[in-house]
Amino acid sequence: MLRIYEVVLAMAGDAGRIAERIERKDRDLARQLRRAAQSVALNVAEGMGSLSGHKRQRYSTALGSAREVLACVQVAQAMRYIESVNPTVLDRMDHVIATLGRLVYRRAS
Repeated sequence: MLRIYEVVLAMAGDAGRIAERIERKDRDLARQLRRAAQSVALNVAEGMGSLSGHKRQRYSTALGSAREVLACVQVAQAMRYIESVNPTVLDRMDHVIATLGRLVYRRAS
């Protein structure tokens, strides 16, 4: 199992709590945040059980969804649906994005 998977699950929990706050102002954005967070976890899990070409595709999809999670939070802040987000939560999102980026874009050996 990838070590990042536990971090992904923690990020999904963070996203769920943030979505609860966003939902008071914008149900659609909260729903999109939840779907994106679920997609990260599910695609990472699927990638862990896939062969090389499919593995990279799953991780690439997870990377796009992780970026979407962060974008949902940033949009919610920009639209003043939520105030500040704990820096640890944002760092966790950045960590997931960076790790998935390395998995997707590393050179094939």
